[in-house]
Amino acid sequence: MSKPWRIILPRGLYGDLRNHLFPGDGDEHGAVILAGLAETTGEVRLLARDLHLARDSQDYVPGKRGYRMLRAEFITSRVLKARDERMVYLAVHNHSGLDRVAFSSDDLRSHERGYPALLEVTRGIPVGALVFAEDAVAGDLWLSSRLRVSLSGAIIVGTKRQFLRDRYPRSTQSNPRYDRQTRMFGDRGQKILSKAKVAIVGLGGVGSLLAEYLARLGVGHFVLVDPDRVESTNLPRLIGARRSDAGPKLLTESAVRWLRALGRRLARHKVGLAKRNIMRANPEASVEPYALDFIEPEIPDHVKDCDYIFLAADTMKARLLFNAIVHQYLIPGVQIGAKVVGDNAGNVSSVYAATRPVTPESGCLQCNELINPTKLQEESLSAEERKGIRYVNDSAVAAPSVITLNALASAQAANDFMFYMTGLAEEVASSDYMRFLPSRRDVNWDKPRSSPECTHCGNSEHSVLARGDRERLPTNWRRRR
Repeated sequence: MSKPWRIILPRGLYGDLRNHLFPGDGDEHGAVILAGLAETTGEVRLLARDLHLARDSQDYVPGKRGYRMLRAEFITSRVLKARDERMVYLAVHNHSGLDRVAFSSDDLRSHERGYPALLEVTRGIPVGALVFAEDAVAGDLWLSSRLRVSLSGAIIVGTKRQFLRDRYPRSTQSNPRYDRQTRMFGDRGQKILSKAKVAIVGLGGVGSLLAEYLARLGVGHFVLVDPDRVESTNLPRLIGARRSDAGPKLLTESAVRWLRALGRRLARHKVGLAKRNIMRANPEASVEPYALDFIEPEIPDHVKDCDYIFLAADTMKARLLFNAIVHQYLIPGVQIGAKVVGDNAGNVSSVYAATRPVTPESGCLQCNELINPTKLQEESLSAEERKGIRYVNDSAVAAPSVITLNALASAQAANDFMFYMTGLAEEVASSDYMRFLPSRRDVNWDKPRSSPECTHCGNSEHSVLARGDRERLPTNWRRRR
């Protein structure tokens, strides 16, 4: 178990915990967090779901060997809940201080006495403890009676990202390439971007712009997902696209079918084009291109350890999977698109570009009726089934698309990401959806809705919120071998 472990906490949950631990009295207070578990290729993430605040003098009382302790009755009910829901039990308390913290010797001895027994109760599901200072956290995690690991840090996700560790890091070295932008968010902000891992789902008109913007910001790791190849009609909207990327000129109307098919197969994948652009802008970046549909079962394993997800694909199945990953793994993201709507006579009736931020606490696409059940069902049909019910495949219809409209949405999404990651987003920043109406030079704001009973963003026992690897994602399981 050489992988680092860290915990992800939604901003609202962390705010409630911080107010409880640091009410201004300078004393010690206690709580319990129950967390989901997600293992990726690079780390193990604890996903904070349930917060149980211990009442002073009732649940958190004077200790027999240390200063304070959680009462046995308070611990037992939470440990049994953790066992039954297959979640990680974490006891929490605070120490004084600001930017560094560590367990006391009394704390560590109490872990050694009690945690092997708790592991018996949880039937081997990890247990542990967290200790917070005002801007720091340390963790002692028990995987078995003989194996324990320390916490590498905590990430708070919300309007802006906050990273806590057990001590404040040393200053970082500047990169002269990014001198002009570090004048805004500093060398530390640039370092954060260089370590960031993002997923871009859909590398068409919007996604190709996002790849360019983020690469030039200095983002260090990309996961690119899109099954499509470049076509000649894509060239005006794909950044850096060349005529040769669309394949040889074999696609004339007079060409036989097999020759046109050959030309399409020789065209460059959109993820390959995006990778070329990223490496040109930032040669130090790491890029994982996947010329597959987002809903293929192997893709989420490459996405669930990202820091941010950009959804620039507009199928309902992609929206459903994106929505599940955001909430199940506590990864913030944004759904982006631009649309030109016309009537049957060919007249333009509506032009807009939209960015819809989706975080674990802001309300989900399902609650906001942005996952159409009818279209979701239609997308699940085979080509033969669609033909049998005379289903019109909208993806085969050439919808209007203009690069400047795509730029409105993608630039806003990239800015939101930049301010979130570097911590410059203001606390009052809105999480509302934005719809740009360029023909009217106007912007509409839509306040996202949420439901406590929602199976994605709600906190009921049926919700996937922070469940991590415990729950199956809505991928294309019927094709899995």
